[in-house]
Amino acid sequence: MAKKIPLRQCVGCGEMKGKKEMLRVVKTAEGPICLDITGKKNGRGAYLCKQEECLQKICKNKGLERSFKMSIPQEVYDQLKKEFAELEKELEKFEAE
Repeated sequence: MAKKIPLRQCVGCGEMKGKKEMLRVVKTAEGPICLDITGKKNGRGAYLCKQEECLQKICKNKGLERSFKMSIPQEVYDQLKKEFAELEKELEKFEAE
């Protein structure tokens, strides 16, 4: 029997993809919202495709605000963009090796 792949919906584009193909954005009990690269941090999670345009969409369509049922300040989106850019740089380095 084939192993079932957990699917998650992107809060940006709404596409269903495998959990491993996506980035998890987590809201921890302490409050900060950040990217969860391991996918194992405690807290409420929302998933994003690993594409810049999905990140742009959640800023515009308030996808994270719906997922976390709270208003999210612009600084959080700016921080997510920074973390996303750093992650992309690391991936490029890794792929170049």
